[in-house]
Amino acid sequence: MSCQYSLLFLFLCGFAALTVAEICKTELLEGTSCTLKLPTTNTDKSSEIKWVHTSSNAVILRKNNKNRSNTPGLTLEDDGSLTFESVSLKNTGKYAYAVFNSDGTLIGAGEKEINVYAKAPKPTVKIDCKGADVTLTCDIRDRTDLTVSWYKDNTIQTEKKTKLLLTSAHIQENKPYSCSVSNPVSNEQSGIVTVSCTGTTGDGSGPRKLFGFDLWIMVSILAGGGALLLMLICVLIICACRSCKKQKKHEQDEEELRLRVFQDEAHTGTARSKHTARGQPAPPIPQEDTTPQTPTQTQTQPKAQTRSRPPPPPEDDEENPPPLPRPRNKQHRKRHEEPYRPME
Repeated sequence: MSCQYSLLFLFLCGFAALTVAEICKTELLEGTSCTLKLPTTNTDKSSEIKWVHTSSNAVILRKNNKNRSNTPGLTLEDDGSLTFESVSLKNTGKYAYAVFNSDGTLIGAGEKEINVYAKAPKPTVKIDCKGADVTLTCDIRDRTDLTVSWYKDNTIQTEKKTKLLLTSAHIQENKPYSCSVSNPVSNEQSGIVTVSCTGTTGDGSGPRKLFGFDLWIMVSILAGGGALLLMLICVLIICACRSCKKQKKHEQDEEELRLRVFQDEAHTGTARSKHTARGQPAPPIPQEDTTPQTPTQTQTQPKAQTRSRPPPPPEDDEENPPPLPRPRNKQHRKRHEEPYRPME
């Protein structure tokens, strides 16, 4: 029984040793713990072993059975192997080793290379509608170490770029699309999206665009501009209507004034105005003499008095000129009445 327990203990110890002593591969995921094996067999404990990172100043050295390192996270095993507690992106590169015996003679040298990669992020597909065409973008967050692949209805496409252009024929097919990103140590795939320009992007958020701006903002701007233009047109129409009404009322007032003047003249009959058209006093109307005159009788007529010069005519009122005198009707004049003669 004791022998069986001893064998089981040795087996478990050997399995644990194999698990801990994982050999570093060429491509490593960030955070992995592994060991770079020293190819040269070292049986002399007093020999010198040196590891140097060619991309940095990291040096791990064993001399006189004492280990020295200027980089945390790197340790030197008993057999001269180099162990990484947790590899990072800065550990990428070549590591040169050299082994010397107790006499200082070089008995082995070489290089080992490792490449460390970060885990691939989960991508998202964004939809950008431009006219009849649609552009799908696989968002990889500025990562340059990733390879992009596109899938249409779970069928891989030949396009390997981050942007995929779809024509109207592809959109009418109404097929689901997705993208995946990968590097030598990891891969991730996006969610499946159906191409449509109904106002959402691949990640389920984002407004629709109109002329490169948000759709609702542009609609608000256009609606406000249309309302302002309509208001301006209404104001202009109202002003024009009021102006027309005022002009029509002014014309009606002038017409009523003219009719009133004509009516007044019709009521007065043959009454004459006190002034002529030029503003001068009108001459008096001669009185009819009913006494018979003897042609042979000589009548002594008094000397006509010298009339004073009439006052200057008043200035005409351009806005409301006095009505012109109407000519006398000759039919009302008696036959024996002489025509009017101005006094000398």
